[in-house]
Amino acid sequence: MLHEQVRSSHVRSVGYSQQERVLEVVFHSGGVYRYDDVPADVHTALMAAPSKGGFLARFVKGRYVYRRVSG
Repeated sequence: MLHEQVRSSHVRSVGYSQQERVLEVVFHSGGVYRYDDVPADVHTALMAAPSKGGFLARFVKGRYVYRRVSG
């Protein structure tokens, strides 16, 4: 999965697999999380959001099943 670095105080990079509908987020703290069954439009909105951490908190965390894969 390709990751795109983002400008954020909390998020280092974001990856997305449209085929698998998996969103992967790498945090500056070193944690890597995968969120399952995330629609492509949510990924698109995340990448366009001025605050990546704020978007994740409001629209991703608690809405999609996730697992910590590293860190």
